[in-house]
Amino acid sequence: MVDYMTQVCRPGISEEQKVELWRRWDDGESLSDIGRALGKRACSIFGVVTTRGGFSPAIRRRSRLALTLREREEISRGISAGIGVRQIAYSLGRAPSTVSREIARHGGLRRYRASDADVAAWEHTLRPKRCRLASHAKLRAVVADKLALDWSPEQISGWLAVTYPNDDSMRVSHETIYRSLFVQARGVLKKELMSHLRSRRKMRHSKRATTEGQPRAQIIDAVSIRERPADVNDRAVPGHWEGDLISGSNNTHIATLVERRSRFTMLVKVTGKDTATVVRALSSQVKTLPSQLRRTLTWDRGMELANHRQFTVATGVKVYFCDPQSPWQRGTNENTNRLLRQYFPKRTDLSGHSQSALNKVAMQLNQRPRKTLGFQTPAAKLGLCVAPTH
Repeated sequence: MVDYMTQVCRPGISEEQKVELWRRWDDGESLSDIGRALGKRACSIFGVVTTRGGFSPAIRRRSRLALTLREREEISRGISAGIGVRQIAYSLGRAPSTVSREIARHGGLRRYRASDADVAAWEHTLRPKRCRLASHAKLRAVVADKLALDWSPEQISGWLAVTYPNDDSMRVSHETIYRSLFVQARGVLKKELMSHLRSRRKMRHSKRATTEGQPRAQIIDAVSIRERPADVNDRAVPGHWEGDLISGSNNTHIATLVERRSRFTMLVKVTGKDTATVVRALSSQVKTLPSQLRRTLTWDRGMELANHRQFTVATGVKVYFCDPQSPWQRGTNENTNRLLRQYFPKRTDLSGHSQSALNKVAMQLNQRPRKTLGFQTPAAKLGLCVAPTH
């Protein structure tokens, strides 16, 4: 995911789409909603947004004092007709020096072209302006010190105004501080200082952004883990599973299932994170198990199991959902996922692993003795010698 999410001009996203993207972002729409509206993946939208720290680019406008394309066309016609610079300037209501510099800047009398001059002038206005923190070392040092003390950008800005009432060089707005943190391409404030922000955010979000109506809160008929049968907790009966997805680069995933009593692990290849794909893959794998090993499945609040009712109909396995932000409620699965990172390191593409290769990794894990099992293997504990095969 890292490689292509850092590109501002990702191929396939036109300038017109970027304008629409930023309009929707400023209106508070989610990455997924914007992606659906533009027909792009959410990670592609994230790539554009995160490079600018969530700050939409300013709309460029020509100065009211700048020459217009119509005026440049008049200059071009005047040159072709052999009219002098002063007369051209008089007809436009401009100073002769303005017209003279315009012609000299864009090729001279022989090579001046109105359209080329207009494009060149527009591009010339793109000259980047260094922000105040970049050009004032003392101010930058003070801001960095206060951020390290967990001061908010607004507190820093207000304190500077009170502490240095007669020194404009020691003033900076809180928005400039946020920009310098979120837009790391500026190279002004160290990335590590973002960890001192109370929100822990990595980029600016619209004030109109909200989680209301987002699909994460819309798992229909989700049954809480608090309603899970008591015999699941004591691990006395096999057939109770915990599940999750481990993620890799380029939006790739592998589904993991761990049996609570034996720590027996199953790995499932998924080609996408959408609920239809995940439920279909999980159902196919779980149906290879004997019926006595199909009792319950505990999952987090991810939308990849939104179609849990379909999964239960296909497998007979009842699904329970953890409380939000409570991974410890699936501790067996979380610990197993950490073991699996030996085989599937973070930030690597997981799509190249076939189901056969995943079965082999699961077999290795299931044939390792575990201290928590009295140094038995998960396979032996469950009464199986090898992982289920297709």
